[in-house]
Amino acid sequence: MEKLLPLPGGEDEPIVPYEGHLRKDCCERVVINVSGLRFETQVKTLRQFPNTLLGDPRRRLHYYDPLRNEYFFDRNRPCFDSILYYYQSGGRLRRPANIPIDVFLEELKFYQLGDEALTKFRDDEGFIKEEAQPMPDRAFLKQVWLLFEHPETSQAARIVAVISVLVILISIVIFCLETLPEFRDERDASLPLVHHRLNSSVHYALPPPKPHSEDPFFIVETICICWFSFEFLVRFAACPSKPAFFKNIMNMIDFVAIIPYFVALGTEFARQRGVGQPAMSLAILRVIRLVRVFRIFKLSRHSKGLQILGQTLKASMRELGLLIFFLFIGVILFSSAVYFAEADHEETSFTSIPAAFWWAVVTMTTVGYGDMSPETVGGKIVGSLCAIAGVLTISLPVPVIVSNFSYFYHRETEGEEQSQYVHITTCPYTPPPSPAPAAIREKARLREKNHSGDTNKTVPNSEFLDGMVPMGNSEVPNKRLVTQV
Repeated sequence: MEKLLPLPGGEDEPIVPYEGHLRKDCCERVVINVSGLRFETQVKTLRQFPNTLLGDPRRRLHYYDPLRNEYFFDRNRPCFDSILYYYQSGGRLRRPANIPIDVFLEELKFYQLGDEALTKFRDDEGFIKEEAQPMPDRAFLKQVWLLFEHPETSQAARIVAVISVLVILISIVIFCLETLPEFRDERDASLPLVHHRLNSSVHYALPPPKPHSEDPFFIVETICICWFSFEFLVRFAACPSKPAFFKNIMNMIDFVAIIPYFVALGTEFARQRGVGQPAMSLAILRVIRLVRVFRIFKLSRHSKGLQILGQTLKASMRELGLLIFFLFIGVILFSSAVYFAEADHEETSFTSIPAAFWWAVVTMTTVGYGDMSPETVGGKIVGSLCAIAGVLTISLPVPVIVSNFSYFYHRETEGEEQSQYVHITTCPYTPPPSPAPAAIREKARLREKNHSGDTNKTVPNSEFLDGMVPMGNSEVPNKRLVTQV
C-alpha cells in the first residue's frame, strides 16, 4: 500500500488513525444536507468557530443521520451558501441579494453564529442600535413606571394609555371649539377681535361674558391639565434617571403642554390687578394659546405611526437639509430672474427681489396661489423654468426619505410578523423501528464474515467521525455516499 502524501496543515491539527497509520485531521470532509441540497466541506473549516452549531461536534451531532452518513437541516437553502461562506472566509458574512433581512436573521440565530456576528451583520445592514431601556431599582417604582410608560406590559397599563389618549383628544377638541363664533367669549383677550358673520346681512349674537367658574371650556381644560400634571409628576417620580427623563423629547412635549395653562393663569391674574403692560400680556396669552396646539404631539407616545414618522424625519435630516439648501438656491436665482424680467412692466407685483421670494417658493413647490404672477414673456419663461426646477429639486431626496420610512416600518412590524409565523424545527435523528432485529444482526454477521479476508482494503465506518468521507492515497478508490451539488 502506498504511503500517504504529506498533507498541508498547521501543527495544531489533531492526529487521527487512518488505515493503520496516524494522519492529521485537516482534510476530513463532512456532508451537510440542507433541504435536499448537499454540501461538502472540511472539518477544519467548521472548527474555526467552535462555539457555533456547525463548529461544535456535540451540537451538530443531534442532526446526524447515520444511514445517509450526513447532517440534515430542514432550513432555507439559499441562506446556507452565505452561512458556509462564513466558515470558509474566516468570518465574512454576506447576505444574498434575494433573501429578506428577517429571514436571514432567523438563519443566523438557528446556526448560532453568536452575538458578535449578529452585531456586525446589523451594522453592515444599517440597523440603528437600540439602547437598553433602564428600569427603576425599587419594585414599586418599577411597576409604576411600567404602568405609565409601557402600555404593552399589562392590561392596566393599556387602560391608562387609553385614558391618556382620550384626554388629549378632548383637549384638542376644546382648543378648536373655543374659536367658534357661537362659543367665543368676549372677555378672552387672547382671541382676535373679528366680526363673525354667516353672510353679509346676518350676524351672530355673541354670548355675554362669563366668569371662569361658569365657563365649561375652562372647566374641561382644567380637568385635562390636572390629568396631564398627575401623569407627568408620577412618571417623573418613578423614572430611573431624572436627567435622562428631561432629555427625552416626549417628556419635553408633555412639559410644554402643561406650562401654558399656569402661565396663562398667572398672566390673567396680573392683568386683572393692573400689573404689567396690557399689550405685553395680550401677546403672551396669544403665544401661549398657540403653544397649546402642540399637545397633539403627545399622541406620538401611544401611536406607532407617529413614532415611525419621527424616526424617519430624524434619520433623514441630512436629506431634508439638502432639500432646503437646494430650495434656497432656487428661490434666490429665480426671484432675481423674474424681478429683472418684469422690471419694465408698470403694474408688476415684483417690486423687489425680496418681494419675489414668496412667488418663487410657491412656484417651486408647485402650489401656485396666483396672488403674484408674471405678465411679460420673459417673466413667464422664468416662471416655467422655476416650476420645472422645483419639481426636480423636491423629487431628488424623496426616494431616500421613503426608503427610511419603509425601513423603520418593517422594523417595527418585524416582531408582529414573527409572532404570526412559526418556523418548523429540524428534529434530531431517531433510528426507525426495526421489525426484525435478529435477521438484521445475522445479515451483518454474514457480511463481516465474507469481508474478513479483505481487511486491508476496507475501512470500517467506526474509524471515521460522524459524517466523514475517507480521503487520501489508497489502493481502493474513495467511497462517497453522496456527491457535491
